[in-house]
Amino acid sequence: MPKKRILIISPFFFPEPISTGKFNTDLVEALRDKGNTITVLCSHPFYPNWKPKKSTAQIEGITIIRGGGAIKYSNKAILRRILLELWYAFFVLKHIFKQRKKNDIIIPIFPPSLAFYIILPYIKKRIVKIGMVHDLQEIYTSNKKGSIQKIIRFFIHKIEKRVFRSCDRLIFLSNEMKDTARRHYNLEDSKLAVQYPFTTYKKDRITNDLENLMHKDLKHVVYSGALGEKQNTEQLYDFFNYASKNIKNVQFHFFSQGSYFNNLKSQNDNNKIKFHDLVPSKNVEELYRRSTVQIIPQLPGTSKGSLPSKLPNLLNAGCTILAITDKGSEIEGLFKKYDLNTVVTLWDNEELCSVLEKILPKEHKENLHHIKLAQKLFNIDGMIIKILSVNS
Repeated sequence: MPKKRILIISPFFFPEPISTGKFNTDLVEALRDKGNTITVLCSHPFYPNWKPKKSTAQIEGITIIRGGGAIKYSNKAILRRILLELWYAFFVLKHIFKQRKKNDIIIPIFPPSLAFYIILPYIKKRIVKIGMVHDLQEIYTSNKKGSIQKIIRFFIHKIEKRVFRSCDRLIFLSNEMKDTARRHYNLEDSKLAVQYPFTTYKKDRITNDLENLMHKDLKHVVYSGALGEKQNTEQLYDFFNYASKNIKNVQFHFFSQGSYFNNLKSQNDNNKIKFHDLVPSKNVEELYRRSTVQIIPQLPGTSKGSLPSKLPNLLNAGCTILAITDKGSEIEGLFKKYDLNTVVTLWDNEELCSVLEKILPKEHKENLHHIKLAQKLFNIDGMIIKILSVNS
């Protein structure tokens, strides 16, 4: 297969510590390892606190061009997202004139979408455009009311429709996202592909740094990772609070950072619910090993918008999982099809507590079935093939 010159467009990249940052980094390294030449237009790390930390960190064989180091984000989520879209769009526009002659493939990773929307007129026709869709932003605004939200929803629809239709191939991280986008934007089915997110969790030497946080004599129910609106944070906390009063010898944990995390932490008066910063990458395997149950929560009505990127990692770590999602969602289908434990489709504290109590193992051990499925279903090879097989 001929070697390609590839431009990646996404603000989230190494050394961003979580979620899309890790995904993008692993993807770029895999493309580099196939002999391709990679350039990344990204932000200085700012997640999850939305405070940029200037970085000169490099990865061998990859050209990294960063911006946004002086941006000051608002405390309001909607204003943060708008500012990110705007400054990053102008940053990409500034650099695209130097980059457009140097590349065979451009891979915009959505969201954000405005940057690709603005540079479309300046992309040469010979360049293959492969969009990767992590979230459908229109889904997350569909249930919000008010004139401002209506205006935002209008622009999101207009921009997503334009950028999606302009791609030679669109890779979605779930069938549910693909089908929803196809209906919403009347997309050509021949351009659409699905590839589940791959595992970004790499097993390493097991540390012993979290013993004081997660005592071995207790069982530990854990939410770890980015914490925001789509995790249904208030109801997640209510569930933890309810369950802590009804299940003995269990401690509940949030491992995260950011404004939603800080708000929950400030209102917490339950000594059975603990709040901790995100663990360093070296301690991730220890965190998973000490977690009796890991929680994957989704805001009701949003399952069509994304597939949680942490799911492959938790399966690959052999964790017992409690997923809370929409009825009829793809996650529910995956859990039932492959006999994973376990999924609930209603945010009802009594039911959630009952299910949690049933799946709490008497002794903690790796779920080998989960590990085998992760290695089979959530690997990076299929993603690389879908990218490099597109012809101009």
